Amino acid sequence: MKRYLDDRVRADLAQKMVFLTGPRQVGKTTLSRQLIAQLGGQYLNYDVPADRAMILKQRWNALTPLLVLDEIHKMPDWKVWLKGVVDGKPRAQQLLVTGSARMDTFRHSGESLAGRFFGLRLHPISVREWCEQTRSTPEEALAHLLERGGFPEPCLAPDNEQAERWRRQYFDGLVRNDVLEFSRIQEVNAIRLFAQLLRARVGSPLSLASIARDLAVSPATLKKYLDILEALYIVFVVRPFHHNIARATLQSPKIYFYDTGLVEGDEGLRFENLVATALLKHVQWQHDVQGKEVGLHYIRTKDGAEVDFALSEKNEITQLVECKVADEKPHRALRRFAIEKMPAQAVQLVRDARHSYSLGEIQIAVAADFLNGLAA
Repeated sequence: MKRYLDDRVRADLAQKMVFLTGPRQVGKTTLSRQLIAQLGGQYLNYDVPADRAMILKQRWNALTPLLVLDEIHKMPDWKVWLKGVVDGKPRAQQLLVTGSARMDTFRHSGESLAGRFFGLRLHPISVREWCEQTRSTPEEALAHLLERGGFPEPCLAPDNEQAERWRRQYFDGLVRNDVLEFSRIQEVNAIRLFAQLLRARVGSPLSLASIARDLAVSPATLKKYLDILEALYIVFVVRPFHHNIARATLQSPKIYFYDTGLVEGDEGLRFENLVATALLKHVQWQHDVQGKEVGLHYIRTKDGAEVDFALSEKNEITQLVECKVADEKPHRALRRFAIEKMPAQAVQLVRDARHSYSLGEIQIAVAADFLNGLAA
């Protein structure tokens, strides 16, 4: 299946090294192997012992048109090592570095790779992507993704039973194996339990102090566990909007899963999680490909007024988004912030709406059509 980043990765490789990150099994290896089939090249995975030996000794084919290095962030001092590879490779050779953990942290930890790469993040399949690849209607795509989630294997599975079998193995494997990259083996069960608890807390401001009491650990420990789950692309954090970034960081975040199928809750929570994944993909496409200074947040005031999502550009809100399954009556907080945050667009996404229309400052939008209109 052709993915939405295929052409962009190929174009960027012609100019610089490309970092391609994203959740495990989201399609990075498949994309890499398809590029190798088109361009010719060599794929080496640091997790494979034979490949690891070749990587450490730099014994790959120096004339290969495309060199793909997977999971090399697990190598000690990998950034310094990679800088040497980039500076020493033949000019015509293209280099793609992939990984299922947050290699993008290199942006905040030194300048050794500055100017040598483009960074791209591969996301699960969205309504727009499913429509483009299968010629489904937006309504069909939304229904399919709400049932299966957007990861390629369950999304393409012949039935929902196969999708659920994949999901069970996927979640267990992530927590059991990948967590050990970041933590001690003694903590794996605690992190697993924390991740399990988060599945039922999607979309609500998260109190780490409250969960810490339930799990008999400190809030600082849970913050570390949350950082690990973020680093492994299991969950992502949406923070409240505030012009002062430091203050926004201190306020309660909301948690969503990259795999909507992991959400435990009613159809409204699954729908909100799917919208969150679509908006994150939209925002990160604009950041990675178009170079825009954009963000995804939510709004909540001291008096309890809340809007599910707020998109920003250059630290100014550009769009407010509220999610509803069937309710087309304008959400009170959305109406309030639509006036306060003008000229930001205020949209109430309704999954079951039959058509889109405007009510004063608010646009009531058919959710499937809105999601199909996002950037990626």
